[in-house]
Amino acid sequence: MNIQTYPIGEMQSNCYLLEKDGKALLIDPGDTADFLLEKIQTMRLELVGIVATHGHFDHIMAVGEIQLSCPTLPLHIHEKDIFLLKRVIETARHFLKYDPVVIPIGLTTKIKSGKLVIQNFQLSVIETPGHTPGSCCLYFENEKVLFSGDTLFKSGIGRYDFSYSDKEKLEKSLEKLLKLPEETIVYPGHGEETSIRDEKNIIQMFFS
Repeated sequence: MNIQTYPIGEMQSNCYLLEKDGKALLIDPGDTADFLLEKIQTMRLELVGIVATHGHFDHIMAVGEIQLSCPTLPLHIHEKDIFLLKRVIETARHFLKYDPVVIPIGLTTKIKSGKLVIQNFQLSVIETPGHTPGSCCLYFENEKVLFSGDTLFKSGIGRYDFSYSDKEKLEKSLEKLLKLPEETIVYPGHGEETSIRDEKNIIQMFFS
């Protein structure tokens, strides 16, 4: 499986384009749908899925526009973050300080803890609430790769100061991640990649 990382939008959120056997899976397409669709077309891939680690605008704002080109593709997202989809424009306006053009998201499919198969992509959904109620991490066991959204970063953890965030739940979520193999590569929602091994001390320090 090949992984392309694109920091996009004013928030520089990481969108991940996964490629395997001519198929493409997008994780957290937060902005610039045209750019992402052009990359997929240039690489001659078939887009088979879109997954969000959580519902914040900078991770899902391009979904509606992508669905205009791929109307049968749902957004896979945890049901507890559906409420954030309805706040996209309001939240984006608050953080970006202008009114963005946002195409409403069409089809959605609710994900939960356990195995998720999207054609030839096989992964495990790990529910990691705290940053948002429906935050999830996406774990590819065979590749030892984790897409952590805004739960875990290189030398940092997700914010828990939103009205719907929960520090105690975030701590328990991070404890789940510590149980993964140390060599697991972590691809976060912002910033550079890291590993479970490198973040063990950071996680323990934040909650000591």
